[in-house]
Amino acid sequence: MPSTLPEGDPAPPDGALPDAALATLAERPFGIYLHVPFCSVRCGYCDFNTYTLTELGADGASVATFADAAVGELRFAGGVLGHAGPAETVFIGGGTPTMLAPDDLVRMLDGVREVFGLAPEAEVTTEANPDSVTREGLERLAEGGFTRVSVGMQSAVPHVLRVLDRTHEPANVSRAVEAARAAGLHTSVDLIYGTPGESVADWRTSLDAAVALEPDHISAYALVVEEGTRLAAQVRRGQVPAPEDDDEAAKYELADEVLEAAGYAWYEVSNWARTPQARCRHNEGYWADGNWWGVGPGAHSHVGGVRWWNVKHPNAYAGRLASGVSPAAGRETLTADQRYDERVLLGVRLVEGLPITDLRGEGRAAVAGLIADGLVDGSAALRRQRVVLTRQGRLLADTAVRRLLGLR
Repeated sequence: MPSTLPEGDPAPPDGALPDAALATLAERPFGIYLHVPFCSVRCGYCDFNTYTLTELGADGASVATFADAAVGELRFAGGVLGHAGPAETVFIGGGTPTMLAPDDLVRMLDGVREVFGLAPEAEVTTEANPDSVTREGLERLAEGGFTRVSVGMQSAVPHVLRVLDRTHEPANVSRAVEAARAAGLHTSVDLIYGTPGESVADWRTSLDAAVALEPDHISAYALVVEEGTRLAAQVRRGQVPAPEDDDEAAKYELADEVLEAAGYAWYEVSNWARTPQARCRHNEGYWADGNWWGVGPGAHSHVGGVRWWNVKHPNAYAGRLASGVSPAAGRETLTADQRYDERVLLGVRLVEGLPITDLRGEGRAAVAGLIADGLVDGSAALRRQRVVLTRQGRLLADTAVRRLLGLR
């Protein structure tokens, strides 16, 4: 969730959605995302909508009052959506959700239950900073209905963590994963590669450390230097080198090799799981054009081709809810062409790939060339009539998408 909001049309104060959008609620997966915007320290690479406690005034949403504001938006969402059906997934992200007390996280989940209900096998995830969880707190989350914890590991190498401004102790990642597992929670760890000063050996150390934890799921993302971040300023001043494409490509290939050898299978370009059941179903909802309501400052939502986003600042967010109006800052209705472009962009990133029959003429014509260039699996195209990226294709996914869309 980038901190800069897109431009769009004004959102109605009552949040009302077109009937055609609401009609899709019975047809597609429905999830809830809750954005907790608080961090103890802002990492230099982070472009998410987050705030340290010293940046917030006494009024509005705070760590102490955020759960109340979030439940208020959930009730507002219920008024807009009506009977959306039970939520199949809930994901609490940030920021650092575990800056909130476990009881507050459970209270937000209870708000989802109250308003929408939870599907019998619902996936309920919270992100966690390894320094801000305890065994007792994780047990409380499990008792309250959480099923999954995603731990922000990023790296196992101290000097890499320092460049990223990550303050956690590497040893606490292991403690957090072990405690979550002991509480009966599924586990995931997030990694970042391409940090300035990170060698291939450093990256191998992080991969080996992540595998040794035996989590159910591992995500590995290439570092992107976002404008407006402290890291971008450091790169611009020449204090640290910019990430290099060839270096990141080599590290992605190494990640895929190491994780595959350890029993993890890729299912999305940046995500690997031990079993199909260990995939992050919430994110799969995004990639499959599902419906979701995003709760919290700056959170984005999508229902039936209508996308909207909340005001960024926690105080403005809380103020709007207190006044009984939508916290949305703006929205857009996607055109058929935009939805097609997104279908191609997201579909080819998945291991199941994209049906060739879903492509327009220029896309179908491009498939043979992509196979010849080693970017698309020829066997999957021939036998299953699907566009599935090879490992090389995953490295050049943007190039493959542009060609499938008829762009050069």
